Amino acid sequence: MNKRSILSLGAAFLSVYAANSHAAYALNLKTPATEIASQIYDLHMMMIWVCLAIFVVVFGLMFYSILKHRKSAGHVASQFHENHWLEVVWTIIPVIILAGMAYPATKTILAMKDTAASDMSIKVTGSQWKWSYDYLDQDVKFVSTLATSDDQIHNKAEKGENYLLEVDNPMVVPVGKKIKVLLTAADVIHAFWVPEFGIKQDAIPGFVRETWFRVDKPGTYRGQCAELCGKAHGYMPIVVEAMEEDDYNAWIVAKKDAAAAADAGADQEWTKDDLVAAGKGVYEKNCAVCHQVNGAGMPPAFPAMTGSAIATGPLEGHLDIILNGKNIMPAWAAVLNDVDIAAVIAYERNALGNNTGDFIQPSAVKAAR
Repeated sequence: MNKRSILSLGAAFLSVYAANSHAAYALNLKTPATEIASQIYDLHMMMIWVCLAIFVVVFGLMFYSILKHRKSAGHVASQFHENHWLEVVWTIIPVIILAGMAYPATKTILAMKDTAASDMSIKVTGSQWKWSYDYLDQDVKFVSTLATSDDQIHNKAEKGENYLLEVDNPMVVPVGKKIKVLLTAADVIHAFWVPEFGIKQDAIPGFVRETWFRVDKPGTYRGQCAELCGKAHGYMPIVVEAMEEDDYNAWIVAKKDAAAAADAGADQEWTKDDLVAAGKGVYEKNCAVCHQVNGAGMPPAFPAMTGSAIATGPLEGHLDIILNGKNIMPAWAAVLNDVDIAAVIAYERNALGNNTGDFIQPSAVKAAR
C-alpha cells in the first residue's frame, strides 16, 4: 500500500468517525443567559487571545532564534554575562499583562458576590439526590427530582433529548428580576451549577452561601450538581424555567392551590388501596434511588425494604424514621406532605414483597409532626 492509499484510508476513517460523533458537540462555553455569564464569557475569550498572543511571540522568537542562529549556518554563539535592562523588561511586561487580566476579572468576581438589591430570595437545599426549593417571599416549597425514566437509565428504552437533565418540578423565576439564591445542604457537599447563568456555588451542610442571577430572556436552562456527592451524583439535575412575570404569577397561584389541596387531603379518610397506589409514585420518585425500584436495596449502605424490620415492624417506628431520618436516611418531614408520607408508608408495608395489611392515615401523620 503506497503513501497516498494510506492517507486516503485515514481520511475515510476520520470522515466516518466525524459523521457518527455527537452533532451538538461544542468546544466553547455555553451561550450566556445572564450579565455575569456574559462577563465570564468575555473574560474567557480575552484570556484565550492573550495566551495565543504570548504563544505566538514566545515560540516565534524561539524558533526564529533556532533557525537564524544555528551552528550549521555558521553562527558563532555570543558570550555575555547579564543584561540588567533585559531582565527589567521581561519582568515588567508580564506584570503589566497580569494586571490587565486581573482588573476585569476582579470586577466580575465582586459583581458575582453582590447579592444586594435583590427582587426575591429562593432557598435551595441539596440532598442525596435532589434539590428542594423554598420561595421565601411567596411561601412556596417543593422538591425537584430527576424525571428521566429508570428504563432509559438502564438502556431498556431510547434515551430522550434531555437525558439526565430533566426534572419533575423545575425552578421557575420571572425574567428581568434579580434572584438571590441561598444555598445549603442537608447531608453532604453538593454544588449548584447552571453554566448559562455563570453560577457554580457549593452547597455545604450547616452553612448558607449566597449567589444570584438575573435572566432577561424566557427559556429553559439546565445544569446539575457539580460536586461528587455519592452514588447517584449524576442523577441530580437542575432545571430553571424563566417566564414572563404574568406567567410566573400564574405558576405561583397554581403551586399554592396544589399545596392547599394537599393539606386538605390530610384531613380526609383514605382507603389502603388508594394510599398504596399513590405511594408507588412517591416511592419511585424519592426512595428508589437508594432502596431500588423493587425494594431490594444495595446492602449494607442502603438496606432492602423487602422484609425489613422497619417496613414490617410497628407503624410508629416506620413513621418516626421517615419523618426524622436516621444515620444516612434523610428526614422527610420538611420535604413530603402528610398524604405523601402516609402513602409511601402504605406502599412500603403492602408492596415490594411485604404484606402487613396495615397503614396510617394522613391525619395521623399530621398529628405526629
